[in-house]
Amino acid sequence: MRFFVLVSSLLITGAVHAAPAEAPDDISKFLADKPVLQHIQQAGQTVSTKASSLVVNALGFLGVPYRRGGTSADTGFDCSGFVKTVYEETVGLVLPRVAAQQAAQTEKVARADLKPGDLVFFNTMRRTFSHVGIYIGDGKFVHSPKPGEEVRVESMSMAYWKRRFTGARRVLTGADDTPETPTAVVAEPALR
Repeated sequence: MRFFVLVSSLLITGAVHAAPAEAPDDISKFLADKPVLQHIQQAGQTVSTKASSLVVNALGFLGVPYRRGGTSADTGFDCSGFVKTVYEETVGLVLPRVAAQQAAQTEKVARADLKPGDLVFFNTMRRTFSHVGIYIGDGKFVHSPKPGEEVRVESMSMAYWKRRFTGARRVLTGADDTPETPTAVVAEPALR
């Protein structure tokens, strides 16, 4: 129960920085239609606190528009800018700016071993690791898809994503949530 209260409060806090004033109602409606919070709550029983915080913070950006080269909730995100911002703000890790570099500098993980907070990569531009998102559990991931779209949750079992999946990577390891120092530069969390 304590985890659910933490997730709820973090989700509300994350929604405030990520979207216009009306967005908390839109996000609440979206979450009511989808069992995302239930999956986070169930996953939270076995997943680290930092990974849970990553998922909650990522979901707080739902509705932020796509912007090529974007790294800000104010102006928009591209896929790797979204991932970089979520990791930096949540756990203070500075990941590389480009999806392929993010894949190269993180630990491989089998699809069957995915945990919330892991990175999932797709071939969307005729090259491996050209798109990245954050796995949130139950076969779903959150990402900034393409021009004209917004940060959203999608199922990895959709035909489009299933055909294009090229691998998963883990940034956090161990039961104590210790960041992998060889794969990322530690920085101060971003202030809002």
